[in-house]
Amino acid sequence: MLQQARVVIIGGGVIGCSVLYHLTKQGWTDVVLLERKELTAGSTWHAAGGFHTINGNANIARLQAYTCGIYKEIQELSGQDVGAHYVGGLLVAATNQRWEYLRAEHARHHVLGIESELLGPAEIKKLCSIMDTRDVIGAIYDPLEGYLDPSGATYAYAGAAKAAGATIYRHTMVEGLARRPGGEWEVRTNKGVIVAEHVVNAGGLWAREVGKMAGVDLPLVPMEHHYLITDDLPELNGLPEMPSIADLDGGLYLRQEHQGMLLGVYESNAVPWAVAGTPWDYAENELLIPDLDRLGEDLTRGFERYPAIASAGIKRIVNGPFTFSPDGNPLVGPVAGLPNYWVACGVMAGFVQGGGVGRSLAEWMVDGQPSVDVFGMDIARFDTRLPQSVTIARAREFYGRRFDIPYPNETWLAGRPYKTSPLYAAHEAKGAVFLSSFGFEAPAYFAPAGQPFQEQPTFRRSNAFDIIGAECRALRSAVGVVDLSAVSKFFVSGPDAEAFLRKVVASPLPSIGRTVPALLLSAAGRIIGDLNVGCRADGRYFLTAPTFMQAVYERCFLEHARNFDVTLRNATDELGALFVAGPRAVELIDALSAHYRIGTALKSGDLAEAAIGYAPCHVVASDRIGERGFELYTPNVHLEALYRQILITGRAFGVRDIGIRAFSTLVMEQAPGTTLREMSQDHTVAECGSHDLLDHERSDYVGHAAAMASLAHEPEFRLSALRVETLDADPVGEEPVWVGDRYVGYTTSGHYGHTVGYAMAMAFLNEEGRAPGASLEVSVLGERCRARIVTIPFPKLEPMTIELPELVTGQI
Repeated sequence: MLQQARVVIIGGGVIGCSVLYHLTKQGWTDVVLLERKELTAGSTWHAAGGFHTINGNANIARLQAYTCGIYKEIQELSGQDVGAHYVGGLLVAATNQRWEYLRAEHARHHVLGIESELLGPAEIKKLCSIMDTRDVIGAIYDPLEGYLDPSGATYAYAGAAKAAGATIYRHTMVEGLARRPGGEWEVRTNKGVIVAEHVVNAGGLWAREVGKMAGVDLPLVPMEHHYLITDDLPELNGLPEMPSIADLDGGLYLRQEHQGMLLGVYESNAVPWAVAGTPWDYAENELLIPDLDRLGEDLTRGFERYPAIASAGIKRIVNGPFTFSPDGNPLVGPVAGLPNYWVACGVMAGFVQGGGVGRSLAEWMVDGQPSVDVFGMDIARFDTRLPQSVTIARAREFYGRRFDIPYPNETWLAGRPYKTSPLYAAHEAKGAVFLSSFGFEAPAYFAPAGQPFQEQPTFRRSNAFDIIGAECRALRSAVGVVDLSAVSKFFVSGPDAEAFLRKVVASPLPSIGRTVPALLLSAAGRIIGDLNVGCRADGRYFLTAPTFMQAVYERCFLEHARNFDVTLRNATDELGALFVAGPRAVELIDALSAHYRIGTALKSGDLAEAAIGYAPCHVVASDRIGERGFELYTPNVHLEALYRQILITGRAFGVRDIGIRAFSTLVMEQAPGTTLREMSQDHTVAECGSHDLLDHERSDYVGHAAAMASLAHEPEFRLSALRVETLDADPVGEEPVWVGDRYVGYTTSGHYGHTVGYAMAMAFLNEEGRAPGASLEVSVLGERCRARIVTIPFPKLEPMTIELPELVTGQI
């Protein structure tokens, strides 16, 4: 066995073999894969083997489309038949809301480059004669979808990798990992030690155990999953092979298996498996005991839609474990604080996502970032301190709701609340409806007092629309207070603090007592995200960033901090935060800061240490919503007292609680550019028009050369602001933009602007789309809506009618 390698991959399922192949495709051939038994020994061998493109995350859908197309390539390179049947795929809708979703998804396929079509019941019946289409409204048909032989596909990845120079060791058990003083990884096996520059955890069912070898607790849990294979159906004799089907309202998936059918379900009462850890002696051909009683309701729905299956015998029942993350998407990428330790696990749909996962991780390792933004499967989208109980609760919820409609205004409740601010109980008593971000609860909006309220999930304007509008207008007319405690907060100090930030921040650094908006760039010059950087009077730097980017930014900081004499402290959980803003915010802050009159003294961008009421605060003057505002950061022990004083003193100024959904709308009305929407690794500084945020006086920050090169050329797409003429549904992002029948761009985010009077969208448009007077249309829920480019801030449609809120809204 080799004693040294550039990369060691642990795990010989489809994911490990895909990573191995894609590393060789990127030019790294000094790569080794270790498998404890035989390739496919885990979840891979008993998978149903289907592949499809649909996913709620646009870039994961793109990578799934890539996966669908990679099988022909690896078959040719390896000589191994993958058994691919490109029979096409149907996503079936039997309710109006599901059909609305599919029409919007079909429009989004134009953005993703996926060629699909909408079919009616008669066309569906021609493709699937055994379906009872009387209750069916329609379906999306994708010709690229189908199924394959799981073993053949895995061995094809492995064979293609070996042909390019990779090495595979079977029956080689990894027993431990250790970091050497020089930074290399020592991989200890039952056949000796391999020293590697990089280690990839592709352990599948054993990924948790491999993670613990490096001191990492991965948010994963295996779940039992059933599918069954019927006896031959006479109804299929002499017919072309049926397409694969995801019957979304029926809650099942099925495909033809020779002359029978394979049918699988995601039962609502999901059952975790091996919660305490996957046994190392779990056999490569071992299945779990079936429990068809759990599937009764789901199977009944399937038999009603496919009566031929109801009368068929069952040839085989498969109940095998697959690993799930809390949101069902994979865990991929580098682990913060562990240089060159990578994960590629939690891929419950390995033959749907395996090619995309392998490509993305290989690009990340070789080039420093994937070619598309993969936050949707980045391990850093989760807090690695997530308790196992939360992981299990959320994974079970996802499993049971696998085919539920993904409404943009719906939040799921399992594993919540996990993290709360000291104001949670007070907000709950006021009727707050909460959303969760990175495990942190924040008020989305405040329901009217004295009456029961339940927001209805919908793609259109919900019954919370007027509530959010009232909050927006109240802040613009008087003063509002927003709980921003979930915002990510970091302190940077030490002799090299400035030098460290000059390396990681692509924007000019602030002088003492000031804050500035800033960008983080990848080595390829693309935008990782944005943040605010402040410099305190004592020379320490105070950084704030979006909640959900906390682990991404911390990983980025730690990657570079080891080269500097610097101390980085994540203060997110110790500091609470309130944002006070509106036309009367200065008066309120002045009243709370006594004779210092901090509100009057500070101008936008100033950072001061001051007592607001009785609470010691970092005070940041901010006009991020176009109104005078103040971000107040205080230790959590003072947060409730600060909030009470704001409400009591603010009664005279019409203070009102404002939720995150109103706050996000007000931010968009004023200034474009949302992290992961516009500010993402899919876009350059030139495309976003953010060149004014770059530091043009120095060249020592990450990504400088690539960013400057991008500014030297006119990008194909540029960011623009759109006013969209809608009736009762608004853009949310990823909708195609048209001039006639020509695709000219796509939206990235959208809200109804309650204080500007119309639906807003940000969109990347090509030259034709940006042409003066272009007749633009945006597909909203599959319907074309007229749109036009407007200036930033978004202009008001008409003068706003100001209605001051009743003073009771400020009561405690």
